[in-house]
Amino acid sequence: MKIFKALGLTLSFVLALLTSQAQDTVRYIGKTLVNADYHHGQLTPVVGVHSIQTFRANREHPELAENFGWTYNHAPMLAYWNNKFYVEYLSDKVGESIPPGQTLLQSSSDGYKWSKPDVIFPIYRIPDGTTKEGRTDVSKDLDAVMHQRMGFFVSTKNVFLVLGFYAISFGAKDDPNDGHGIGRAVREIQEDGKYGPIYFIHYNPGYSEKNTKYPYFEKSKNKAFVAACKELLVNKLMTQQWNEEADRKDPLITLQKQYKAFSYYHLSDGRVVGLWKNALTAISSNNGKSWPENASRAPGFVNSNAKIWGQRTADGSYATVYNPSEYRWPLAISTSKNGLDYTNLLLVTGEISPMRYGGNYKSYGPQYVRGIIEGNGKPADGKLWVTYSMNKEDIWVSSVPLPITDRVDEQVNEDFSKLPGNKALEKWNIYSPLWAPVKVENGALVLKDKDPFDYAKVERAFPASAKIITSFAVTPKQNDFGLLEIELQDAKGLATVRLTFDTVGVLSAKAGARYKNFMKYEAGKNYDIKLKLDAHTRFYTVTVNGKDVLTSLAFQPVAEVSRIIFRTGSVRRFPDVDTPADQTYDLKNAGESEKNEAVYLIKYLKTEGF
Repeated sequence: MKIFKALGLTLSFVLALLTSQAQDTVRYIGKTLVNADYHHGQLTPVVGVHSIQTFRANREHPELAENFGWTYNHAPMLAYWNNKFYVEYLSDKVGESIPPGQTLLQSSSDGYKWSKPDVIFPIYRIPDGTTKEGRTDVSKDLDAVMHQRMGFFVSTKNVFLVLGFYAISFGAKDDPNDGHGIGRAVREIQEDGKYGPIYFIHYNPGYSEKNTKYPYFEKSKNKAFVAACKELLVNKLMTQQWNEEADRKDPLITLQKQYKAFSYYHLSDGRVVGLWKNALTAISSNNGKSWPENASRAPGFVNSNAKIWGQRTADGSYATVYNPSEYRWPLAISTSKNGLDYTNLLLVTGEISPMRYGGNYKSYGPQYVRGIIEGNGKPADGKLWVTYSMNKEDIWVSSVPLPITDRVDEQVNEDFSKLPGNKALEKWNIYSPLWAPVKVENGALVLKDKDPFDYAKVERAFPASAKIITSFAVTPKQNDFGLLEIELQDAKGLATVRLTFDTVGVLSAKAGARYKNFMKYEAGKNYDIKLKLDAHTRFYTVTVNGKDVLTSLAFQPVAEVSRIIFRTGSVRRFPDVDTPADQTYDLKNAGESEKNEAVYLIKYLKTEGF
């Protein structure tokens, strides 16, 4: 009997151990999945996300961009240091990995207004006659491209480093991160905003001070800079990010298998979760000094070959941000209490602006997301900040309030003339391109738009209701151009009612495939609008300045609504899941703005059930 009891205990222990090991991985246990037929994936937005365009590519007017007019801009990195945000991104003239390439840097004190990009790592001429293992090409008048999976490092002595990797690419289909590039460059960003000299911190095989443009970092007379570089070189989690560009047998890299785009965070027990493209994951128990032999795909996660970002948030929870589909849209967030079990899937941004400039490997959508890695700063506002490229063309940031939620429990009663500026948009979601900005000015929420290809957009959540009255005031500053659409939507982004201030001075409502024109509007006049909807019967009424002007049927049935949208353009459905992956053409007048800027003021918003 004792033998059987002992055997039973042993089996129980083994089963418990196996179960524990099986569960000891990052996994998605939620039920929500993406419908990629919609740019927003039919995901419910996180309340209060602010998405801000930091850089807009412009070939025709380089002076409005970065003074170069390059249209491939991608792989942004983010840090927060000395009370400033920093974004670093790589840039190629037209398409991915086609020389020349360089790396640019922007900064912002608040995350909303960004500096014009500086060249932080300039064009690098490769010596004529250079070859690369595995290819027969020989360089002649060839420039390097840049490819880096790591952007910043803050030392324990608060020295701020920015890094980039000079790679060799002989053409559109050559691989810049094949381990045969030149080396990793580094320089210091100083407290006064100036930049230190460029050095190499690490060479690839065949390169040294003798045949490269910049000296080795140890030649610097700045002792603090040298110490920071040495500190970085022994940090196994930081150097693990160098994996793809480094030599395939580089002893500096712990896990040398070619898993791509490493990000990581610490669990509460001190272990480290690693994440890579394709939702690969592994756990290190010794701070990255060793990893399991093979990473495994995180159960339940849907992710293709775009980056996935993971971090512990300021409120002690965990978040992963990524494209949860086989496409590079939407950009979503999933949260976890323990850093392993992710339980939900919510929307960060579901916008895809038109790709204005075609080019090599330019994918559609908000992609290659990165946040602020451990040690690289904590924003003063306590929010989760991420950066990403749109269509590998423009650079964006988004801030996500904590705790992360997709609902509000109180009706809206907001008068922008009475709200303090720093509180006015706390529960609003905003999408603010450089040429279609969203701001609170002079006691009103202001949407401006001079962008022929994009729009300004704001949305406000309210308690999900089958019967709702929304009251708001809109002042259009013009009535012969511009467009403002106002929608009531459900949690999945399905609109049921749409009102439109159109381009010819008419206020109309969508009625099935047609529109009902129910009144004229004037430039500069304030319109107090009350929209009363019964989602069950689908009937709604519109009252303008105290006068009943329309009774109609909602154009699409929904069970209830939970948000109102104001948008200076029409809904977008291109690209879709059947759109070819590569765009080879440019849009007409891609760098031109509209001659006139449309402006709309929103004075207040109130909601109530009935």
